[in-house]
Amino acid sequence: MGKPDKDQLLGKLDLLVLRILSGGERLHGYAIAERIEHLSENVLQVGEGSLYPALHRMEESGWIRSAWRPSDNNRRARFYRITAAGRRRLTREENEWSRAAAAIARVLRLA
Repeated sequence: MGKPDKDQLLGKLDLLVLRILSGGERLHGYAIAERIEHLSENVLQVGEGSLYPALHRMEESGWIRSAWRPSDNNRRARFYRITAAGRRRLTREENEWSRAAAAIARVLRLA
Protein backbone atom coordinates (compact mmCIF):
# COMPACT_ATOMS: atom_id res chain seq x y z
CA MET A 1 0.00 0.00 0.00
CA GLY A 2 1.34 3.44 -0.90
CA LYS A 3 1.88 6.33 1.46
CA PRO A 4 -0.97 8.79 1.88
CA ASP A 5 -0.61 12.27 0.43
CA LYS A 6 1.30 14.59 2.74
CA ASP A 7 -1.63 17.03 2.74
CA GLN A 8 -3.95 14.25 3.87
CA LEU A 9 -1.70 13.42 6.83
CA LEU A 10 -1.05 17.05 7.71
CA GLY A 11 -4.78 17.61 8.03
CA LYS A 12 -4.94 15.00 10.79
CA LEU A 13 -1.50 15.39 12.36
CA ASP A 14 -2.94 17.19 15.40
CA LEU A 15 -5.36 14.31 15.94
CA LEU A 16 -2.58 11.73 15.73
CA VAL A 17 -0.18 13.58 18.02
CA LEU A 18 -2.83 14.36 20.63
CA ARG A 19 -4.00 10.73 20.58
CA ILE A 20 -0.43 9.48 21.08
CA LEU A 21 0.11 11.87 23.98
CA SER A 22 -3.27 11.06 25.54
CA GLY A 23 -1.76 7.85 26.91
CA GLY A 24 -0.07 9.95 29.58
CA GLU A 25 3.54 9.45 28.56
CA ARG A 26 5.84 12.42 28.05
CA LEU A 27 7.45 11.85 24.68
CA HIS A 28 9.99 13.71 22.57
CA GLY A 29 9.25 14.45 18.93
CA TYR A 30 11.16 11.52 17.48
CA ALA A 31 9.32 9.11 19.82
CA ILE A 32 5.97 10.57 18.76
CA ALA A 33 6.83 10.09 15.08
CA GLU A 34 8.05 6.54 15.76
CA ARG A 35 4.86 5.66 17.65
CA ILE A 36 2.66 6.93 14.80
CA GLU A 37 4.71 4.95 12.29
CA HIS A 38 4.65 1.79 14.43
CA LEU A 39 0.93 1.90 15.26
CA SER A 40 0.03 2.56 11.62
CA GLU A 41 2.17 -0.42 10.58
CA ASN A 42 4.47 1.93 8.63
CA VAL A 43 1.65 3.37 6.51
CA LEU A 44 1.87 6.82 8.13
CA GLN A 45 5.25 8.50 8.33
CA VAL A 46 5.71 11.93 9.87
CA GLY A 47 8.73 13.94 8.82
CA GLU A 48 10.51 16.45 11.01
CA GLY A 49 9.47 19.25 8.66
CA SER A 50 5.83 18.54 9.45
CA LEU A 51 6.03 17.33 13.05
CA TYR A 52 8.05 20.06 14.76
CA PRO A 53 6.07 23.01 13.36
CA ALA A 54 2.87 21.18 14.37
CA LEU A 55 4.19 20.59 17.90
CA HIS A 56 5.14 24.26 18.17
CA ARG A 57 1.70 25.36 16.94
CA MET A 58 -0.08 22.96 19.31
CA GLU A 59 1.99 24.25 22.22
CA GLU A 60 1.13 27.85 21.31
CA SER A 61 -2.54 26.80 21.24
CA GLY A 62 -2.20 25.38 24.76
CA TRP A 63 -3.00 21.79 23.72
CA ILE A 64 0.41 20.45 24.76
CA ARG A 65 3.23 21.54 27.08
CA SER A 66 6.91 20.77 26.81
CA ALA A 67 9.98 20.63 29.00
CA TRP A 68 13.64 19.99 28.28
CA ARG A 69 14.90 16.72 29.80
CA PRO A 70 17.61 14.17 29.12
CA SER A 71 16.55 11.42 26.72
CA ASP A 72 17.36 7.72 27.07
CA ASN A 73 20.75 8.31 25.45
CA ASN A 74 21.47 11.32 27.72
CA ARG A 75 20.91 13.86 24.98
CA ARG A 76 18.84 16.89 25.82
CA ALA A 77 15.38 16.70 24.22
CA ARG A 78 12.07 18.49 24.48
CA PHE A 79 9.41 16.18 25.93
CA TYR A 80 5.74 16.85 25.27
CA ARG A 81 2.58 16.10 27.26
CA ILE A 82 -1.08 16.78 26.58
CA THR A 83 -2.99 19.41 28.57
CA ALA A 84 -6.65 19.54 29.61
CA ALA A 85 -7.30 21.85 26.65
CA GLY A 86 -5.54 19.29 24.44
CA ARG A 87 -7.82 16.53 25.71
CA ARG A 88 -10.87 18.65 24.85
CA ARG A 89 -9.40 19.33 21.40
CA LEU A 90 -8.71 15.61 20.96
CA THR A 91 -12.35 14.78 21.67
CA ARG A 92 -13.49 17.31 19.04
CA GLU A 93 -10.93 16.01 16.49
CA GLU A 94 -11.95 12.38 17.10
CA ASN A 95 -15.64 13.24 16.67
CA GLU A 96 -14.94 15.12 13.43
CA TRP A 97 -12.83 12.24 12.12
CA SER A 98 -15.53 9.68 12.96
CA ARG A 99 -18.22 11.72 11.16
CA ALA A 100 -16.00 12.21 8.09
CA ALA A 101 -14.98 8.53 7.97
CA ALA A 102 -18.61 7.42 8.23
CA ALA A 103 -19.63 9.82 5.44
CA ILE A 104 -16.83 8.58 3.18
CA ALA A 105 -17.81 4.96 3.88
CA ARG A 106 -21.42 5.74 2.92
CA VAL A 107 -20.34 7.31 -0.37
CA LEU A 108 -18.06 4.38 -1.18
CA ARG A 109 -20.77 1.87 -0.32
CA LEU A 110 -23.65 3.62 -2.11
CA ALA A 111 -22.00 5.12 -5.19
